[in-house]
Amino acid sequence: MNPDFGAVDDALAAADADGYLVYAASEEATQRYLSGFDAPDPFVTLYTPETVRLLVSGLEYGRASQTARADEVCRYADYDRQALIEEHGERLGTAKVFASFLSEADVTSVLVPERFPLGTADALREVGVDVAVDEDDAVGEVRAIKTDEEVSNLRAAQAANEAALARTEELLSAATVADDGTLVHDGEPLTSERVRREIEITLLRRDCALDETIVACGADAADPHERGSGPLSADEPIIVDIFPQDKTTKYHGDVTRTFLVGEPTAELRRRYDLTHEALTAALDTLQAGVTGSEVHDAVCDVYEGADYATFRSDPTTETGFIHSTGHGVGLEVHESPSLSPRGEELRPGHVVTVEPGLYDPDHGGVRIEDTVVVTEDGYRNLTDYPVELVVD
Repeated sequence: MNPDFGAVDDALAAADADGYLVYAASEEATQRYLSGFDAPDPFVTLYTPETVRLLVSGLEYGRASQTARADEVCRYADYDRQALIEEHGERLGTAKVFASFLSEADVTSVLVPERFPLGTADALREVGVDVAVDEDDAVGEVRAIKTDEEVSNLRAAQAANEAALARTEELLSAATVADDGTLVHDGEPLTSERVRREIEITLLRRDCALDETIVACGADAADPHERGSGPLSADEPIIVDIFPQDKTTKYHGDVTRTFLVGEPTAELRRRYDLTHEALTAALDTLQAGVTGSEVHDAVCDVYEGADYATFRSDPTTETGFIHSTGHGVGLEVHESPSLSPRGEELRPGHVVTVEPGLYDPDHGGVRIEDTVVVTEDGYRNLTDYPVELVVD
C-alpha cells in the first residue's frame, strides 16, 4: 500500500512543523496507517516528508523491524530510557527519550493528532519540543482516499458480512411461529442474542470479529442504535446491522438489511419500498465532485416528498428519517467523509455507507445499507446482497 501523503506534507508546511508525531497503540487508526505496524501497547511513529521512524519497546523491536512500514525502527533502550526515568521520573524521563529520538531526525517541532495524549504533549513542550495540534486531521484526509489494496480489504470484510446476513436469513427462514407470535428455532425461542451469536460465529470463521451488532425487532428497531434483545416476532421488521473488523487487515465492513417473517402491513411495506427508493436516489446522486450534503438531500427529498419527517424538515422530530445518510468506512467503522448536512465534496476512492431509514415505535424501523466506492462518474458497490423484506 503506497498512499499519497501530500496532504500531510502540506499540513506540516502550513504549521511550520518538522514532523508528524503519533504516540498510540495500533488500535488508533492514524497510528496503524502511518506505521503499518500492529501492536497492542503505545509506541511512537514519526513521519517526515523524507522518512518514517518508529520507537518501540524491546519486546516489539524484532517484529516491528520485520513488518512495519518504516525506514527505521529504534528501541527505547537505545536512548537510556531507564536511567532517564530514574533521574527525572516517568513523565519527563520518557519525554526526554522522545526528544532525543526526534533530534536524530533534526525534528524540534511536531504536529500531532487531536487524540494525542495531553500529558505527553505537555511534557514534550517542557523539554523543548514545539507541539501543535493537527486540527484538520491531515492523516484522516489521506486515509479517506482508499488505495486498490484497501478497497480489496474492505470488500473481503463485506463478503464476511454477507455470509453473516445469509446465516441470519437461514435462522429466520427455518423458524416457526408460536401462538404468541414469537419465532421459535429448534424448539427454543429465536432471540436477538441467539442470532447475534450465530452472526459472530460466522464472522469468526472468516477471520472477522465485532464487539456488538444490531439485531432489533419491532419497537426496538425504531431506535437506530438499539442492539435489540429478547424473542424476535413474526410480522414485525427486524433490523440487522453488522459492522465487523477483519482480524488481519483491520479494515471494516458495514451492511444493514431489514427482514420480516410473515406478512408486512401496508404501512410497513410502504416504508420499506420508500427506503429502497431513497437508497437508489442516493446512489444515483453519488459521484466524485458532488458533496455528501447533496447525497443526503436526495434521501431527504424522497422521504419528505412522501410526507415523512426528516431532521432537515423538522430538527426536533423523533420519528421518520432521524440520522445522516452515511459515513466513511476503513480502519475505523465511522470515519471521513460523511453523507450529512455538512458532508464535504466526494472524491474518487472515498468509501462510504449509504443507509437511509425510517423509524417509528408504532411501526418499527426500516434501514437498508450498502457500502460503496466513489468513482469519477458514480460508484462501485462493495455490497452484493439482495434487498428483500420478506424472508422465504
